[in-house]
Amino acid sequence: MEKNQKINCTVTSCRFNNCEKEECKLNQITVEPIDDCDTCTCDESMCGSYEYNDDGEE
Repeated sequence: MEKNQKINCTVTSCRFNNCEKEECKLNQITVEPIDDCDTCTCDESMCGSYEYNDDGEE
């Protein structure tokens, strides 16, 4: 696996989001399944590393 991969992210409410670059500041994330969701689309998963940005900087 490539060592210089980027995690693109546009979730401005996450504390790890770099809004200017639309990238995640973390080196890695955990992707988790959503319980009882069987849509065969991307909404079956979510970022398990998400933390709410409560410092007012969205």
